Amino acid sequence: MSATQDLVTRRADAVANGVATRGIYAARAENAELWDVDGKRFIDFAAGIAVNNTGHRHPKVMAAVAAQAEAFTHTCFHVAPYEGYVSLAERLNAATPGDFAKKSMMVTTGAEAVENAVKMARAYTGRSGVIAFSGAFHGRTLMGMALCGKVNPYKKAFGAMPPEVLHAPFPNAFHGVSVQDSLNVLENMFRSSIDPERVAAMIIEPVQGEGGFVIAPPEFLKAIRALCDEHGIVLIADEVQAGIARTGKMFAFDHAGVAADLVTMAKGLAGGFPLSAVTGRAEIVDAAPAGGIGGTYAGNPLAVAASHAVLDVIAEENLCDRATEIGEKINARLTELASRQGMEAIGDVRGLGA
Repeated sequence: MSATQDLVTRRADAVANGVATRGIYAARAENAELWDVDGKRFIDFAAGIAVNNTGHRHPKVMAAVAAQAEAFTHTCFHVAPYEGYVSLAERLNAATPGDFAKKSMMVTTGAEAVENAVKMARAYTGRSGVIAFSGAFHGRTLMGMALCGKVNPYKKAFGAMPPEVLHAPFPNAFHGVSVQDSLNVLENMFRSSIDPERVAAMIIEPVQGEGGFVIAPPEFLKAIRALCDEHGIVLIADEVQAGIARTGKMFAFDHAGVAADLVTMAKGLAGGFPLSAVTGRAEIVDAAPAGGIGGTYAGNPLAVAASHAVLDVIAEENLCDRATEIGEKINARLTELASRQGMEAIGDVRGLGA
């Protein structure tokens, strides 16, 4: 029996069935490659689900984490805060789109960032409704699950969802949904389903991951920015998967020239260490009462140190330009492949950066 086969058997006996896995059991990884427990070598296109944007075990990231481990690994920012968290907040405030005063808070997962962004929006507006889009993925917690625009597998069997969460169609020309179609549904929603004065936030991924790597048209992002401004709704950009240099810009909203009120980020933010953040308009971030946001492991010192190194690497190695270069090569190759006789099953080639 191979080492992989042995682990498959042990996993079936010991791990919850709902935790879906693939058949590659990792033993080690380096940059863009991964080796399994049987010594097989793979190119890691998954990157830990869009996490290792700087590659596995980037030397600068590993050195930053090792140095931090020599000082302290945990104090809880609520109990004994530390400079790394403060300076990372400063960097994220400067990096996100929008020329206005910003503040940030750190948590651990993308779902936590989304939950806290919704809490901030509700506290700031005094409203409770939230609008998301079909095909969306915003996390596996109760609110994140409710925001997901996909029932199976994320909502299936898990009972009632939180109230006042509505979904509009995400524009997708390949599937016959135009920008105007989506806007028409939103306008009809405000007439028939929820008073816009009850809507605290609208949340959207600039590039849907789970929804099929569908790019939000720039004109749509501009239109919902105007719609949110008209009705006093907080616009949340979920950049958890699309952000941190993946698309050829630091944040995918940059392609549309649109600034959201709040930005959620995670995945690529800390080079494989668990860290997420919410960055946005200072007055909205500050609407939550003292003690109302945060968490025991929120902004863990090791993850914060890794994130500083990740931001350095992205700048030093021009990874935004690299993502554009990779994306252009892949798009050209796939477009050529799709044009060949007999390849009619390929209906669409789409992507933004890498």
